[in-house]
Amino acid sequence: MNVTKKQQRQRTLKDAFLNGLTAFSSMLSVLVLTILLGYVFSKGIGLVNVDLLRNQYWSKSAIVAVEEGTQSGTFERPEDLPKEAVWSEKWGIALIDAVSHEKQALVLVERVDENSVFAATVDTSAGPNQGKSYPVVPGLQVQKIDFTDQQGNANFTGMLASETAEEMVHALDQAVSIRSVFIKTPGGGIRGSLIATLYLIFVSLLFALPIGVASAVYLNEIAKKNRFNGLIRSGIETLTGVPSIVYGLMGVSVLFPITAAFGATTTNILLGSLTLAIILLPTIIRSTEEALLVVPQSLRDASLSLGASETQTIFKITLPCAIPGILTGVLLSIGRIIGESAALIYTMGTFINDSPSLLSQGTSLAVHIWSVMSGEQPNFELACAISILILVFVLILNLTVKLISRRLNKAWY
Repeated sequence: MNVTKKQQRQRTLKDAFLNGLTAFSSMLSVLVLTILLGYVFSKGIGLVNVDLLRNQYWSKSAIVAVEEGTQSGTFERPEDLPKEAVWSEKWGIALIDAVSHEKQALVLVERVDENSVFAATVDTSAGPNQGKSYPVVPGLQVQKIDFTDQQGNANFTGMLASETAEEMVHALDQAVSIRSVFIKTPGGGIRGSLIATLYLIFVSLLFALPIGVASAVYLNEIAKKNRFNGLIRSGIETLTGVPSIVYGLMGVSVLFPITAAFGATTTNILLGSLTLAIILLPTIIRSTEEALLVVPQSLRDASLSLGASETQTIFKITLPCAIPGILTGVLLSIGRIIGESAALIYTMGTFINDSPSLLSQGTSLAVHIWSVMSGEQPNFELACAISILILVFVLILNLTVKLISRRLNKAWY
């Protein structure tokens, strides 16, 4: 069939337009992702450190008193002390100005001499630790220091008086004796949410993975192709598109009695894990089925021809060859667990628990972001820092799964 020059020109213009549209769409996608990642990293990278992972979110307060008989002395400034830290030669303590996650001015303890009176304080707060040793250590926030000045008057200094580290040390140098110190532990960490997320990943996969893999093996290797099994597959595909908030409502109404039988009295991590296990089942089933379909039929036929039963062929030939694909499904499932929030708000609650357990409330990393952003003063920096940790965790997990899959492929092929 002859093509005229006009038709050829039109085809060339059409191809150029489609190619340009494709390139523009790709560049636009990359630009949007770059802007998004740039914003997240610029806002949150300053908070990403070991303390963020180790510290609790809620600060704990304590009032400590100086033991009787302790006095001031002369303490030389340590040579390795940062220049911005203010040192009290009279009391052997260094204070430093800092800024909290909420952009509030803080005064933190930077260093305490081992012979300082601040290293020999006892807890006077009501509770089981009352009367026990509670030394002032680096990292604590100095809210208030009560002391007696040179005129014998009671006075105080600290963050409650809106004073800086230099002003506090200057006031301390005028003190004759220290009576008590009001301190707070550093807060703003995600230790509890990190533990809760690990609980979710372990318990959810503990239920969803064996059930999902077994279901996929039945549907792909054992079940006959009939209308009933077709309806089951259609139902599984339909469940994939159900909003997660519907699963959350289902979990509260249907699964809560199961957790109540174990002693739970409120929404809890176990309830969230069971709900997520149901959410993950369609993903695991579909990914496992796809992995089983990739296994060559010739391997099955060779196994059966050598006298192996169908069950032996499934568990010794087909499933081991499908493990790389199954691991991909596990990776997708873990990513869904980490990123899920709507269902967990109903089943786990939104209270940030620093010491979570399976039968207590808690927040995953995603729900933690929702919690710090839903207040009157959204904490963009902390939310972005948690987002960075999630991205890094998913990246490491992705690389690990790919490495394992590559080694398994080399071993079996």
